[in-house]
Amino acid sequence: MIGILGGTFDPIHYGHLRPAQEVQRALALAEVRVIPAAQPPHRTPPVATVDQRLRMVELACVEFPGFRADDSEMRRGGPSYTVLTLEALRAEMGDRPLCLLMGADAFKGLETWHQWRRIPELAHVVVMTRPGWTFPHENELPPWVRGRVSPEVGDLAKTPAGKIFYQAVTPQDISATRLRAAIGRSEPIPGWLSPAVWEYINVNGIYRKRGN
Repeated sequence: MIGILGGTFDPIHYGHLRPAQEVQRALALAEVRVIPAAQPPHRTPPVATVDQRLRMVELACVEFPGFRADDSEMRRGGPSYTVLTLEALRAEMGDRPLCLLMGADAFKGLETWHQWRRIPELAHVVVMTRPGWTFPHENELPPWVRGRVSPEVGDLAKTPAGKIFYQAVTPQDISATRLRAAIGRSEPIPGWLSPAVWEYINVNGIYRKRGN
C-alpha cells in the first residue's frame, strides 16, 4: 500500500511527519509520497516559493525511511486539487491500494473539496485522530461515509480504494503559522523541524522579517 500526504508544507515540520510515520508503521505502508501543493486552492498563497517548499520536503524525507518527495502537483501546474493528483497516481499505480492521509479536521471539510465524491473512488481515506477519540454513532456519520468505514487494516490491502479508516496518532503541538511567526521574531523553535530543513531556512533567509 502507498500512503499519500499532501499539504502546503510552508514549511514541512514534525507535526506533518511524525503522525504520518505512525500511520506508515500501523498500516505497513510500503511508501509515503509527500506531495507539496503548488497552488493551494483553500488558503492564502504560501510564503516560501514552490522550489523552496519542494526542497524542504526533500530534505525532511531523508530522516524518514520510506518517505519520498513527489513534485507531481508542481509539474502539473494550476490549482492543486487532490482529485487530479489521485487520478495521476492511480494511472501510475494501477490497482495498487492508495491511502490518502488526512487529519480529522480536514476530513470534516472534505465535502468542500473539488470533485470530492471522486476521492474515495480513487483512494482509501485514512483519518488521523487523537488517542482516546470516540468513534461517532453510525447515524452521526455523513451518508457517504456509512458502509465505507473499515475497522481492519487488512481490508485496505484487499481493494485499491473506497474504505475509510481511522488511525489514532500522537498529537503534535506544532503549526506552520506559529513556526513562521517564531522564525520571523528570531525565537527558538525547539524540535519542531528537521535539522536539515532548519539549516535550509537559515541559509536562505526564509520567513525572516526585514532587519532580523
